[in-house]
Amino acid sequence: MTDRELLDLYHSGSPEKAFNVLIKTYQQRVYYHIRRMVQDHDDANDVMQNTFMKVWRGLENYRADAQLFTWIYRIATNETITFINSRNKRAVISFDGNDSDEENSYAPSAYIKGESHQLDGEKLQARLQAAIDSLPEKQKLVFNLRYYDEMPYEQMSEVLGTSEGALKASYHHAAQKIEKFLLSED
Repeated sequence: MTDRELLDLYHSGSPEKAFNVLIKTYQQRVYYHIRRMVQDHDDANDVMQNTFMKVWRGLENYRADAQLFTWIYRIATNETITFINSRNKRAVISFDGNDSDEENSYAPSAYIKGESHQLDGEKLQARLQAAIDSLPEKQKLVFNLRYYDEMPYEQMSEVLGTSEGALKASYHHAAQKIEKFLLSED
């Protein structure tokens, strides 16, 4: 169903049906976009639920300046950033410097120190994720949108409200930092 057809269905007296179609169409992509940034399944579900609640409340006023998915992605991105910022404000780190939530951490040092340079796929994925997690939030977001979602810079510019040149620079810097992290052997 096209954006226009979905919006026509919404405005023709079937908003619940239109919203169900919208969720079926975009839920998986939005979930993985959020999940790559927050890591935890339950947190990603909470942020996704907040995202779709905002979409539901804002659909009546959607102006179609951008594609519907771009608009939803922007809401999801903003909700994710809000969640991360509030989580960071609440975060408590123990006195010895260890993260209290070890279950969700990737512990990159376990994959770097004293082990073979031949990493299996799971360890390599964990190292890549640890490298991505080490990036500043803006670079992490740009890297995820470009690398995982293969989003063109033009669309990223609409979603993030940033120039294409700045996005290209952020992606370049993120890729360099990830490469340096992956090649380090501390």
